[in-house]
Amino acid sequence: MTTDITEITVIGDDDTGLIARVTSLLFERGINIEDLDQAVRDGVFRMYLAVDTSEMVCTEETLREDLSELGDDLGLDVQVRFPADRDSQQIAVLVTKESHCLEAMFEAWANDELGADIGVVIGNHDDLQPLAEHYDVPFHDIGDEGGQQNEDELLELLAEYDVDLIVLARYMRILSPNVVFRYEDRIINVHPSLLPAFPGAEAYRQAIEEGVRVAGVTAHYVTTDLDQGPVITQRAFDVPDDAELDDMKHRGQPLEADALLEAVKLHLNGDVSVHRGRTSVRENGEEYQLGLPDEIDEFTPDRPVDGIGSVVANNQ
Repeated sequence: MTTDITEITVIGDDDTGLIARVTSLLFERGINIEDLDQAVRDGVFRMYLAVDTSEMVCTEETLREDLSELGDDLGLDVQVRFPADRDSQQIAVLVTKESHCLEAMFEAWANDELGADIGVVIGNHDDLQPLAEHYDVPFHDIGDEGGQQNEDELLELLAEYDVDLIVLARYMRILSPNVVFRYEDRIINVHPSLLPAFPGAEAYRQAIEEGVRVAGVTAHYVTTDLDQGPVITQRAFDVPDDAELDDMKHRGQPLEADALLEAVKLHLNGDVSVHRGRTSVRENGEEYQLGLPDEIDEFTPDRPVDGIGSVVANNQ
């Protein structure tokens, strides 16, 4: 989505007439709807609108107030993000206990490679609090003794820090539709497999048990379907015959961090878009490593290819 588009997200309990009430309000204020997408999951209604507010007949503050009042009337939570709101993007990194992806994010941030700020680190355990404190970034533990997350607290923190992008840096909890719908196409996760193979838990173990020769990692947008969101970047590595779980992690973790960081940069730079469940990269795509490095082409056979039958037939 281009940066001159205003984004409106509507979340609440499902009911009839919700879409008409919101779109009518926008029409009355001279706002043109460029894109509209709505869904219902587990009784939670979500509507996303990309709108052109360049010729609207009210101020930005008035529109916020009007939508907020409508939301209160309908029992909906309405978020509005104008283009100017995204000049300085804020990242929330969600973590559990593994540090490698968070470390990569912090290093890129410290080296001014992100073009955005890591505003907060949120964990369902407090193991990585010292790492966040080392970089002088606030850390909040929202998990109970067993690591179960408090999603109400999570949403409060995301709102408090005015988060534009959520990065799941090996966060080992599933986010409910109540969170995912509010941040559609703004949550990036990294999964230790070449999705769609081996979704869910213990992906490296699954790869060993299935005897794969090539395994990998995938950075993708999060949807309400577990590990099925649009793929952004992938990395791959060979699996030796005698590979054990620790070997897989040793090979995979650096690639997890690399793929996740590359996906985050693509998103922050506005160089990736999502359409009908698939990502596409804009004209700057050659600047990024989306999959295997270019050097692999030297080792990829270029023959034989299909078509020799027709060539022989034409020469007879």
